[in-house]
Amino acid sequence: VKAALAGNVFKLLVAVGDRVQSGQAVLVLEAMKMETDISAPRDGTVTAIDVAVGDSVSVGDVLLSIG
Repeated sequence: VKAALAGNVFKLLVAVGDRVQSGQAVLVLEAMKMETDISAPRDGTVTAIDVAVGDSVSVGDVLLSIG
């Protein structure tokens, strides 16, 4: 899952090993005082989380992996 916009990681909603469904919110990015949900693009299991709360991300940065 890649960042669709630049901002800061505000909240992680899943952990490694969690099953997710397509469209499910997996984390929240904060940009310009607005919170934006980032959703899973497909069903699967979270295999890695590459960011932590408070991290700054740019468009296209990998946030987490779904296997």
